[in-house]
Amino acid sequence: MSSEPSSNEVQGLRQQLASQRQALLASLLVSAWMVEARDPYTGGHLWRVARMAHALALASGSTPREASRIAMAGFLHDLGKVGIPDAILRKPGRLSDEEFATIKTHPRVGARMLAGHPLADMVVGVIHHHHEMPNGRGYPMGLADTEIPLDARLVGICDAFDAMTSTRPYRAGMPIAKALDIIESELGQQFDRALGATFVRMGRAGALDAVVGHSDEGIPLQHCPACGPTLVRTRSARAGDHLACPACAARFTWAAAEQGLQAQPSGEQALPVEMEPGLDRAQIEALVLDWADAIAGD
Repeated sequence: MSSEPSSNEVQGLRQQLASQRQALLASLLVSAWMVEARDPYTGGHLWRVARMAHALALASGSTPREASRIAMAGFLHDLGKVGIPDAILRKPGRLSDEEFATIKTHPRVGARMLAGHPLADMVVGVIHHHHEMPNGRGYPMGLADTEIPLDARLVGICDAFDAMTSTRPYRAGMPIAKALDIIESELGQQFDRALGATFVRMGRAGALDAVVGHSDEGIPLQHCPACGPTLVRTRSARAGDHLACPACAARFTWAAAEQGLQAQPSGEQALPVEMEPGLDRAQIEALVLDWADAIAGD
């Protein structure tokens, strides 16, 4: 009798492997989500960077599978911030030189965290090098031009753009047009010339409008009257649910309205349980399915 596995057995093994790889990816996305939740002003940053990276990759000639991989890496790019103390990560003002030096350790920390992980090779280049610059003045290694992995150059543009267009405690987010002008002025210096030019064209054509200021597809960030756009609505939120501003701990209630759920202030302080980071498992599951092609075995 032949010892060769049947086609059904081979298919079953492939499905088992795919499920295992999807579970590995989900665990990484959850870790990245929880790291992001430590900073009250970065809600939706990872989703936005991933979405913009996917669009820029496709516009720059990547295959759909490669674009999915780059988007996945974009979501994971800040994993190393788990090693940054809260006093620095949550500081409401500008960082000192010493504090910024600590922030600059996160790409290296993230790369070390993934050492030996089954999916590491797919994302570690972005995690390690998304703050490098073509002029060699980036970090952590001071790589220049094509020494920087292409996917890291691409995600670096999306990361910087989202930082510019997002509100921080000490400044409001820039208008899209102004941030695009800055990227255009830094082509070949801070940003890859070809990728940056494509990104600017996309932005001026309106391709980024539905991503900026959002935390998920069709879900804009909402505003705390005291802190600005810090309120993230998860896919599972329902009318009557409570949430807290992660910056000032004010309590809000989701209320049904014509434009969808709206956060209404209650005039109270949030309960400790409401201050716990709320993982959006529905978004994580959707992203894993979106990127399943990128992690499928050959």
